[in-house]
Amino acid sequence: MITRNSQIIVDNYSSIPVKHACKALWRDIENTCVDRGQKGIDIILKKEAGFVPECFSLKKEGEKLFLTASDDLGLIYGIYHISKTFLGVNEFWFWDEQVFDKKDGYEVPEGYCFASKPCKVRFRGWFINDEVLFDGWREAVGENFPWEMAFEALLRCGGNMTIPGTDANAHRYKKLATEYGLWITHHHAEPMGARMFARAYPDLEASFDKYPELFRGLWKEAIEEQKDANVIWNIGFRGQGDRPFWVDDPAYDTPEARGKLMSDLMLEQYNMIKAEDENAICCMNLYGEIMELYREGHLSIPDDVIRIWADNGFGKMVSRRQNNHNPRVPALPNKGDSGAHGIYYHASFYDLQAAAMMTMLPNPPEFVIRELSQVFDRGMKDFWIINCSNIKPHVYYLDLIARMWRGEVAPVMEEDGAKAEAERFTLDHCKTYYGTSSENGVPEIAELYRLWPKYTVAYGDHEDDRAGEQFSNHGARILACAFISGFEKEHPEKTRKTEELNWLLKADTLADQVQWHLKKYEGGVHGYEEYLEKCKTVVDAVKEGRIPGGEDLIRQLDNNLINQVEYH
Repeated sequence: MITRNSQIIVDNYSSIPVKHACKALWRDIENTCVDRGQKGIDIILKKEAGFVPECFSLKKEGEKLFLTASDDLGLIYGIYHISKTFLGVNEFWFWDEQVFDKKDGYEVPEGYCFASKPCKVRFRGWFINDEVLFDGWREAVGENFPWEMAFEALLRCGGNMTIPGTDANAHRYKKLATEYGLWITHHHAEPMGARMFARAYPDLEASFDKYPELFRGLWKEAIEEQKDANVIWNIGFRGQGDRPFWVDDPAYDTPEARGKLMSDLMLEQYNMIKAEDENAICCMNLYGEIMELYREGHLSIPDDVIRIWADNGFGKMVSRRQNNHNPRVPALPNKGDSGAHGIYYHASFYDLQAAAMMTMLPNPPEFVIRELSQVFDRGMKDFWIINCSNIKPHVYYLDLIARMWRGEVAPVMEEDGAKAEAERFTLDHCKTYYGTSSENGVPEIAELYRLWPKYTVAYGDHEDDRAGEQFSNHGARILACAFISGFEKEHPEKTRKTEELNWLLKADTLADQVQWHLKKYEGGVHGYEEYLEKCKTVVDAVKEGRIPGGEDLIRQLDNNLINQVEYH
């Protein structure tokens, strides 16, 4: 048995990332075991050549459990496999507030033997994009604690790569991420992980034509700063603060001119990186306006650079809407394209129009399965970076995506098959996080999760045109601003519409836009009130003892799901 008196012994290999994982395993043992002085099985970590990278084996021999791998990540994944398989500590134990019932120990069967398999995606990880949502509670737990829990959860999910925050945070937490054993990559607004020009030189115009050596100096600085880390180098050239560079440099006023500058600068960055390390891995984002340049043939990219295609922020593999521009260009390589391809996919998005950042993705899990199945079908298995926001509200979908990159949810493009796969996932997710003491209540809780996308507000003609919380927050704000700034005092009914909402509906007056929104908002409020009543019915069943779990289960449901319904 694994008990409080088990030992974790590093036989012939140790590193900072492995030590972090060992420390987490010991914490898990303390959280799940009562110390009654009972002798426990020892866990022996060994490094041996001959294993597939990132893979491990586990074998029980007598009173020892041997974990063997050839690299850090193999050992780390093996450590978390022990934690989940025997102690019942799940991938999102911290973020989903899993409750543990302490026992004397946990049995490891005689002759236990397990060999892991590689994930289906080569590089896979999270972009921690809304880390401002860590700020309100990290003072109470320590500056690094939210990030440590984020990196641990990612590794438990089988991830191996991260963008550790945005702007200053991306630089601040790179070292911590590498200490956890993760590869580093970069946001498309910060090529090569370099400081933004506007941050380094706030008094200068962000023009490459005017200050080429200053830009090159920032790139050289980034290479020097990261040369000892495992890096997937993101090359490219975007404007300051995540926008097209020609907003800052309007001299580039044609697609041809924009594409040529980007191509030239990407080649220069690529050559700088390869001069330092000829085996370096590079990638670039076909995001927003950049994908349009690529589709139109204006970009030239070195053959071995991973092309990263992005969904539209709502899980659909088409180009994103930008203001009123929404061409929905398919964001998938042509079939048979033999190059390396990946995705930038959003479990959370921020667009100041209809996105979901504080609440879950508004589209159903079977939709996500179908879209990611297309990704697999097009051979896009080299790189998946998932925008995870601040993790907590998005665990349900992050779990689904991780199961797909591990190969535990089958890629199915046919609608009925995807629904069946989503049903299996939802039941297992709820059993995992709400059914540790009993399966009674799992179907009722799973039904609440199934209802989530059914109550989201549909605002357009496409299946993915379903609203996150920004639809109400920013829609109302835009209408109010238009009213204040454009009110026709003599003829109120003729108050002009706001152009900001042209992406959403055709209208002649602000009154038309207000009435359209009012209908959607009233329908949404009615729906979420009905949804909340269904949630309360399950809570009442827990309070009355018809579903076991008591206050712990009620707290979990409230923090993980119900408060999102209330937020809407």
